[in-house]
Amino acid sequence: MAKRKEIKTDVVLIGAGIMSATLGAFINELEPGNTIHIFERLGKVAGESSDAWNNAGTGHSALCELNYTPEKEDGTIDTHKALDIIEQFEVSKQFWAYLVKEKQIRDPRVFIRTVPHMSFVRGSKDVKYLRKRHEALQHYKLFRGMQYSEDPALIKKWIPLVIEGRDPKEKIATTYTELGTDVDYGALTKIFIDNMVARGNTQLHLLHEVYDLIRQDDGRWKVKVKNMTTGEKMIVYSRFVFIGAGGGSLALLQDSDIPESKLYGGFPVGGQWLVCNNPAVVKKHKAKVYGQASVGAPPMSVPHLDTRVMGDQTSILFGPFATFSTKFLKEGSNWDLFESIKYWNIFSLMKVGLKNYDLEKYLIQQLRLSFADRIESLRVFYPNAKAKDWKLEDAGQRVQIIYKDPEKGATLQFGTEIVASQDGTIGALLGASPGASTAVSIMLNLLEKCFPDRFHGKWKKKLKTMIPSLGEKLEEDDLLRYKVRTDTSALLQLDWKEPAPGEMPAGKKKD
Repeated sequence: MAKRKEIKTDVVLIGAGIMSATLGAFINELEPGNTIHIFERLGKVAGESSDAWNNAGTGHSALCELNYTPEKEDGTIDTHKALDIIEQFEVSKQFWAYLVKEKQIRDPRVFIRTVPHMSFVRGSKDVKYLRKRHEALQHYKLFRGMQYSEDPALIKKWIPLVIEGRDPKEKIATTYTELGTDVDYGALTKIFIDNMVARGNTQLHLLHEVYDLIRQDDGRWKVKVKNMTTGEKMIVYSRFVFIGAGGGSLALLQDSDIPESKLYGGFPVGGQWLVCNNPAVVKKHKAKVYGQASVGAPPMSVPHLDTRVMGDQTSILFGPFATFSTKFLKEGSNWDLFESIKYWNIFSLMKVGLKNYDLEKYLIQQLRLSFADRIESLRVFYPNAKAKDWKLEDAGQRVQIIYKDPEKGATLQFGTEIVASQDGTIGALLGASPGASTAVSIMLNLLEKCFPDRFHGKWKKKLKTMIPSLGEKLEEDDLLRYKVRTDTSALLQLDWKEPAPGEMPAGKKKD
């Protein structure tokens, strides 16, 4: 039998999506001499969650997403998560702007554009909530400039499709800000990986599947890989491994057998969009309009009527509508869910299933929807919608995290989470929204967790060059916020002018 091909490298990135690409871009800046091998099971880059059709394309910054600002029992608005997310998206924009400045991104309009972000609600209860939300966010300078209105005439100027044909007596309200963006994360992923390969230190292996990970006595990882075209198998020895395989990350994390992996399970949730490409309709809508989530709905299923720009095509997307499959990836296996069930997590999975009746009820309701039912849901946002202008398209597949807390027991978590070994030689990313929008912050956290000495030592100056606000809060520093937002807007060619310090009232900062 012929000996298997063996490769030695510094870094293995599993999955050619936005997370691996962002981490690779950082490594190329911080350790340009490192060799990197990327393994992707599909025949293209960014084919799963990073693909433009498989995600919302929203530069998630809590400007319009109501699930990031829940109303507490005492009637006040919890703004902590919203503040965290808007700070994180500002970090993403700083890194992208740095790469534009360094001419590693030639034309930012390929992946990012200014698109207003809006929240839209109906009924007295939700209008009252949105008014309180707007008031709460206006205590913070990062959200300044957001407008609130209950006036149909003004709202019609912003989003005519939402008003035309609507009962004028209906109680509605919106918020509006031009700070929002539409981002094609698939295009950005391709830019990153093309740059890495062009440097000569990175090899991209498409149609290659990692099927096992074994820790070696010397601290390296033995990565077993199969060429899906030829069937040839190879062994890759690497000093560091990152598992950024989207829904496939959980299985590989379990294969690594690190103790941390035994705290996690997963629950798959898919989605579908209604898509309109009729130019007469598309030209009348330029905004991302988010509504209230249904009871039990995961964050990725919050309904929104979105302007999307993907390549040369501008479309309107509505949804997503939740679907269910036992696959963990859109191009995955129907056995994914069953193979993720282990003796150490089966009771956690059962407990979460019993505790999340609302989610299960929501999924059943969604699965029963006909095309006509989906059009009726669309008409809540766009009353005059015509069924002939819309078609149903599959969106991406996500895996929600099930975490076994040693003290609180098993819980279903919405969001993203970094899992890393104690020695920092392997890391993985689990979860979904806001995901891609906060990829830069997530990868900075991974680097700090896995390489603390270098992060706070030899890398510190370079990182500060790339991310001027690193270690600081833009909310708390008027001059830094003004400079950062002014610079990133100019470099990324965004239509946003940050008010200079003193141009707007200081407001009262909320604890």
